Amino acid sequence: MVKIGIQGAKGSFSEEACKKFALDHGIDKFEIVYQISSETVLNSIETENTDYGIIAMENAQGGVVIESIEALAKYKCTIVEMFHISVDQNLLGVKGTNVGDITEIHSHQQALRQCKDFLSEYFWTRPLIEENDTAESARRLSEGKLPKTSAVIANKSCAELYGLDILKESIHDLKHNLTLFLGLTKLKQL
Repeated sequence: MVKIGIQGAKGSFSEEACKKFALDHGIDKFEIVYQISSETVLNSIETENTDYGIIAMENAQGGVVIESIEALAKYKCTIVEMFHISVDQNLLGVKGTNVGDITEIHSHQQALRQCKDFLSEYFWTRPLIEENDTAESARRLSEGKLPKTSAVIANKSCAELYGLDILKESIHDLKHNLTLFLGLTKLKQL
């Protein structure tokens, strides 16, 4: 079975990108390996623990994903495909929480950047706390590892997956919020 490593947790936008990549390349049977960081994804390709890797490179609003650039400089790989997916950021909270109860917001730095206008309008006095992954922050909130009065910015699928409420939908600043992903594989020797 084909193994595809992704820079994200279950419910992440990287998981969506992985499914698109597999479909586009006729890969019917595959296992997603959730690896969170770009470096882990690329290391896994180079050591042949995975066949492919999916990493985010750039978002229309949030800019370049620095950790991906740094990982690409460190590891050798072949780019199979560059492709965009639409990213719909949502504010999620513990069931029964109201927007007015929120004391802090957790998410990946890219998601925080993509929603900066929304956050500065509605949560300008609340701390914005960077996490390793949007979906991972949703999982941590659902498991009680973050304060109950926290909210996270994540994919809508994380609400159902982790039993959270959608407090506000589509909070990203750009109407067409696109992220560029790379599909990668081991460097081919000539």
